[in-house]
Amino acid sequence: MNTFQLSCFLEVADTLNFARAAERLHVTQPAVTQQIRSLENELNVRLFNRTTRSVKLTEEGLVFLHDARHIVAISERAKKRFENPYGREVRTLSLGCHSFAQLFMLPPALKQLASQHLDVHPRLHVVPFQHLYRLLEEDEVEVVIGFREPESKKIAAVYRELKRVPIACFCVPENPLSKRGSATMEDLKGEPLVLFDPGKAQSDVAELQGRLMGGRSPADFYFCESMEAVIMLTLAGSGIAVMPESLVPRALPLARVPIEGVGTASFGVYYKTLQGNAPLRDLVQILREQARETT
Repeated sequence: MNTFQLSCFLEVADTLNFARAAERLHVTQPAVTQQIRSLENELNVRLFNRTTRSVKLTEEGLVFLHDARHIVAISERAKKRFENPYGREVRTLSLGCHSFAQLFMLPPALKQLASQHLDVHPRLHVVPFQHLYRLLEEDEVEVVIGFREPESKKIAAVYRELKRVPIACFCVPENPLSKRGSATMEDLKGEPLVLFDPGKAQSDVAELQGRLMGGRSPADFYFCESMEAVIMLTLAGSGIAVMPESLVPRALPLARVPIEGVGTASFGVYYKTLQGNAPLRDLVQILREQARETT
């Protein structure tokens, strides 16, 4: 395996087009095809499903995507270090999230962290749900920021709660629900639902979604692969969404309606250890302080 193979893989994954990837790399299309085949043979997996009309990443390709980016990034950093051997040392802090909505919560904390650790360069990863904790276990990320997972998932990490987040109903202002101070579960059962994939949703949300779906037609549901997609379809007026309040920026034109009798979700961080990792320890402390200020 070499970095040119990985660069070819990353360009094809980005463009989903072998010809366009070849243009970006300034090589021929057969050269890109040969490198991908060689990489697939070495890994003993198929990275792309290819037809005459389309190119798509396989599940194995999605898993390998983060590893390839990580290896290429390390290679690039090593080259730059020797371009300027007397430059300031850089300490990388890798953070993982399930969605960009969670990523948007980080700028204030990272700004404060930068004032305490001038040498720290955060690396932010938005990783598909099922792979994120594997990366934590393998030390590819140092902390995962998100909602608490059920005990049955047996995550090999410490969980530190930052705050409890209310779960609310979200809808466009034109929806009659937006004028109400609160809504019951019965009120929501008559509404079209924009749902996060139950296999990826946190247990609190998945349980609520299941209760709302009972006995209804599939035509009433819009399933989404990401939280961002849920927000977009809700903004389009396709239906209502049920999710933790902190995932929806307040600047968006969506009404948030409290749901009667529904509890809160635990939001926090997963990490293996804080010992010997001052930047991570300080980041966790900053997040805790900021969470208290916004509670």
